[in-house]
Amino acid sequence: MSSMVILTEADLRKVIALDLDTVSCVEDAFAALATKAVSMPPILRLDVFEHRGEVDVKTAYVPGIESFAIKISPGFFDNPKIGIASTNGMMVLLSSRTGLVQALLLDNGYLTDVRTAAAGAVAAKHLSRENSKVAAIFGAGVQAKLQLEALMLVRPICQARIWARDFAKAQGVAAQLANALGLAVTAVADPKDAVAGADVIVTTTPSQTPILKAEWLEAGQHVTAMGSDAEHKNEIDPVAFAKAGLYVADSLKQTRRLGELHHAIATGAVAADAAFPELGQIVAGQRQSRSDAMQITIADLTGTGIQDTAIATLAFARASAANAGTKFES
Repeated sequence: MSSMVILTEADLRKVIALDLDTVSCVEDAFAALATKAVSMPPILRLDVFEHRGEVDVKTAYVPGIESFAIKISPGFFDNPKIGIASTNGMMVLLSSRTGLVQALLLDNGYLTDVRTAAAGAVAAKHLSRENSKVAAIFGAGVQAKLQLEALMLVRPICQARIWARDFAKAQGVAAQLANALGLAVTAVADPKDAVAGADVIVTTTPSQTPILKAEWLEAGQHVTAMGSDAEHKNEIDPVAFAKAGLYVADSLKQTRRLGELHHAIATGAVAADAAFPELGQIVAGQRQSRSDAMQITIADLTGTGIQDTAIATLAFARASAANAGTKFES
């Protein structure tokens, strides 16, 4: 006889939050990617062009961990026009010993949102200046809000600017964040103004053309690019790679295929065989992080299956301890 637990978004919100424990969980996952024989196949993606939709399937197995997750993550970017979220999804947690399903995590994309924001915090912790106080966020969706919240966990942010193509939406998000975080948050109409004087810049959009220009970047800034998780997406001007002293990928195999690095290679800004460190190598101390305060750094985060296995395993363990969810015997 085997058992399976169904955990709803409400169940998961009770046991997982965007906090330092979650950031540490994702940080450990990146370290494992650099230090263990992780099995992580390429992302499977289904495009639904007529509805501006895409569905990603991600997974990873980490030796020594009793479970692994398979995630189905849809993103339909016209959904806000009809009053529903652009992202949702679910995860399935399976036993690494038997392959039996242990849990069905009906999170509606919540765990993905949290683990993605936590990854941004990990990148900033290891690549931005420790005294970073001003953040510039490109985008006005859920991830834009969470990235700022996550950044505040690892850096003493006291001021933030929000830029989005829809300035009215940026204003609304800025007001929400200022109230929720007790922070000086303003909407900025010109993206160049958002970048000027910022310590950390985070891009969180599905843009297909660069929204962050190379000539805007200043010495000492750190950029975390979150949105280029498909071949056609591109948030950062490829010329920015020539200005950056350090480029770091979450997974080089992925960023060569679908990240910002993919576009830099395609335009000739970077050689196809150029070697770069991965975030896990820096977390594990295998590669050097920022070399000086004036260096420009770029983190290219396309989202990895190991993050999903890490967050799903943590959620299941906490839910089991709390006896949460609905159990089914078979």
